[in-house]
Amino acid sequence: MSFTRAFTTKALPLARSRAFATSPHVRKSATEQAKETVHKVNRAVSDELVKGIEKGQEASESLKSATGINAEKTKGKAEEVAGEAKGKAHELAGDAKGKKEEMKGKAYETKEEAKEKV
Repeated sequence: MSFTRAFTTKALPLARSRAFATSPHVRKSATEQAKETVHKVNRAVSDELVKGIEKGQEASESLKSATGINAEKTKGKAEEVAGEAKGKAHELAGDAKGKKEEMKGKAYETKEEAKEKV
C-alpha cells in the first residue's frame, strides 16, 4: 500500500453533529415548575394580605377620626354639663347661705322674744 493510498482510501469517521444553541432549555424541570408555582401562590397570597392590611388601616383611621369627632363633641358636652352643674352648685350654695342667714335672724328674734317674756 502506498503512502497516499493508505490515507485516501480509508473512510474518515463521520462526526455526529449536535445542535449548538445559546438559549436556555425550553423545558423546565419538575423542581423549577414547583418553585414557580409556589412563588406565584406566595405572591398572590401576599398581595391579598397587603390589601387586607390596607383595608384595616383605612378602617382604623376612619374609626379614629370618627372617635376623635365624637370625643370632641363629648368633651364639649361634658364641659357644658360640668359648667351647668357648677353654676347650679353655686346657686344652691347661695340659697343655703341665704336660708342660713334667714334662720339665724329668726333664731335671734326668737331669742329676743324669749328674753322679753322672762
